[in-house]
Amino acid sequence: MGVFVFLPLLLPLTAWPVARLAEHRLHPRTATRLLTGFAVVLAVCSTLCLALLMVVGTAQLPGNPLPDGWSDPEVRAALPYDEIAGRAAIPALGAVVGACLHALAGHLRVRRRAERALAGLPGRPVAVLPDPTPYAYALPGRRGRRDRVVVSTGMLAALRPAERRALFAHERAHLDGRHHRHLLTVRLAARANPFLRPLCDAVAYTAERWADEEAAAAVGSRRAVARAIGRAALLAPASPAHALAGFAQAGPVPRRVAALLAGAPAARDWPPVFTAVGMAVWGAVAGATVSAFSSANSAVTLYQVLHAATPLA
Repeated sequence: MGVFVFLPLLLPLTAWPVARLAEHRLHPRTATRLLTGFAVVLAVCSTLCLALLMVVGTAQLPGNPLPDGWSDPEVRAALPYDEIAGRAAIPALGAVVGACLHALAGHLRVRRRAERALAGLPGRPVAVLPDPTPYAYALPGRRGRRDRVVVSTGMLAALRPAERRALFAHERAHLDGRHHRHLLTVRLAARANPFLRPLCDAVAYTAERWADEEAAAAVGSRRAVARAIGRAALLAPASPAHALAGFAQAGPVPRRVAALLAGAPAARDWPPVFTAVGMAVWGAVAGATVSAFSSANSAVTLYQVLHAATPLA
């Protein structure tokens, strides 16, 4: 196993450059998917290595239920600094699991609150809440319920007809692209490894930009979408469903407006290699690949060592 077991804990740093450059140099759809993929691979690998460290650390604790052979010197020799790393991994992995469960519970709590707010309203694709506070968000369906766009009367009153069309097109793009899955995935990944937090922030932005581009194509006017976003951002406080994708909610909004006014981005799925963003993408690919191989090598090595140290029944 050696020092390679520690690499997946640090390799998420290789995704920082692409998290920044992808926001500006890639199509938002491509950036969202790439960053989500990197976040998943790097988070899974770092969590697996924490679990491997925890196994060795737990075997050192007196009274543990593991086989006695797992605490032999040969097993501890497979892990550098086993006295410190093995035992430190126990509370670290517990913190990761607790943080992920807390984030998931918060997401479900927001969804239930949003669904309760729609109780008694007709089951139409668009739900209008009688609320003077301006807000709008996309509520994905579950348990047989359909996807819905939720908007307040305050938001509708504040927008002009063309801007309302932009709003609805934006929220439908969130639902069609299943952006809530990307957002939740990277949020959980960032809880698993704090080094992935830049990817979480980047995906929150690129998912909104993806919906902006889809809305601009649907209504046929980038300027109308930009005006709608700017007006909604000036009027709307924090959405009551902040964990869900919402109109003019993630940003920063001035960058989204500027991107819309600058023209449509190239729909290239993969950037050229010899560019800044291309090198950053390949650097993140290399980091994710090394992380996967390191965690797999550590898992296989530890399995072989523990299997050899386990007495036969």
